Amino acid sequence: MVSLPQSGIGPKYKRVADAIQSAIRSGDLTVGDRLPPVRELAWSLGITPGTVARAYTLLTDAGHAVAEVGRGTFVANRNTPRTRTAQSPVREYVSVPMQGGKISLASPQLPDLGQVALLRDAFARVGETAPERLLHYPTRNAYKPLREAAVHWLRTIPLGHIHESDVVLVHGAQNGLSVILQALLQGPSPTMLVEELAYPGFRRSADLLRADIAGLPSDNKGILPDALEEIARRTGAQVLCTSPDVHNPTLVCTPPERRRAIADVCRSLDIQIIEDDCYRRTDSDAPSYRILAPERTWHVASISKVLTPALRLGFAIAPSGRGPELRQVAEHGFFGIAQPLAEVAEHILTAPETETIVAAIRERMAAYVRVAVNALGTYNLTWHEDVPFLWLPLPQGWRAAAFCRAAEARDIQIRSADEFALRDGRAPHAVRIAINAQIPLQSFESAMQQLRDLLQHPPEQISV
Repeated sequence: MVSLPQSGIGPKYKRVADAIQSAIRSGDLTVGDRLPPVRELAWSLGITPGTVARAYTLLTDAGHAVAEVGRGTFVANRNTPRTRTAQSPVREYVSVPMQGGKISLASPQLPDLGQVALLRDAFARVGETAPERLLHYPTRNAYKPLREAAVHWLRTIPLGHIHESDVVLVHGAQNGLSVILQALLQGPSPTMLVEELAYPGFRRSADLLRADIAGLPSDNKGILPDALEEIARRTGAQVLCTSPDVHNPTLVCTPPERRRAIADVCRSLDIQIIEDDCYRRTDSDAPSYRILAPERTWHVASISKVLTPALRLGFAIAPSGRGPELRQVAEHGFFGIAQPLAEVAEHILTAPETETIVAAIRERMAAYVRVAVNALGTYNLTWHEDVPFLWLPLPQGWRAAAFCRAAEARDIQIRSADEFALRDGRAPHAVRIAINAQIPLQSFESAMQQLRDLLQHPPEQISV
């Protein structure tokens, strides 16, 4: 039976973990013994379940215990080697099985390289918070620590000066996009501009707000400035939505000189810019639109593509001095994010190991990208090791819809270029292949070989 020392140094969860380690050393607990259920031990010790859960997390992270889903937590065999590398102190986690036998490459899937343990620890801390913090609406000042953490989190992106009051916390980048558009769009039939091939979320936000969309032609450097000016004048567009660092789905990165030309057009026609920055290359040093046109650029970012999409945490950043009007839209719409969520997010963003975990995730995703390039690189493939998807224009003989159906028949799910086109637009015969690092690398490599086999054997008859 585990007992909590009446005196000791450190928080309760640490003392519980120390007591269990002491029982293991003394032989009272041996390899394979099941630790008491969290609620049972919490009741017997007169402490909260969150405290016990955090102690168990500490033990499992240190290798003293092992948690088995549906069975409980057991004393671990300390002689079993734990997988670590000299380059990365983060822990290796087992990949999740494929769902229904299918390999989903429709959306990027991040591996767990320690962020799950961080989340569990953060939720345990929130469970120990003062009761009154869980019974009242939060104040604006209550969110200040997370806004400051967000500013620190975004410090490596060339955004210019950001004050915490410029940041509005939202439920993911898609929610941030909608909140910004609500603050900007005016009149009974506003128009927003997007690339002819673009992230579908732009179109969905326009539908939600009953706005019209005008498509913009692009080349291998991004939006064409002359076309932007002509279409903006003709439609009276109010907002440009774009992803200049990593265009989704083509991976085009707009160079600095093109960005300056686009910013000049927007300034001359008084067009607001929404810069979607959910995917970012670590080697990009091009200035953001927030630097080039700070008075009219609204920046959207999130942790979904680099850490976890589960929290639905995003950041909508207003031009300097316009934070209050953006915050008003958020507060009128959903009163702001939940205070417990804010506390969990603050813990995640400020934890000293988070940046190491993010770097390890990037490297793991890059390994999958390299496998895809090795298999498909003889085709007209666009890729970057920092980007968790690839763009593949199809060779002669294949249509995008037919290729996706053929891949689905082999239990591989990918996305057609049609999903990124405007409703009245035309899409090239191409597909986007997302990186799923939650399946074993060997399974992913097998999927790439299956796609290569399809590319090598187009159908005799072209289907439409």
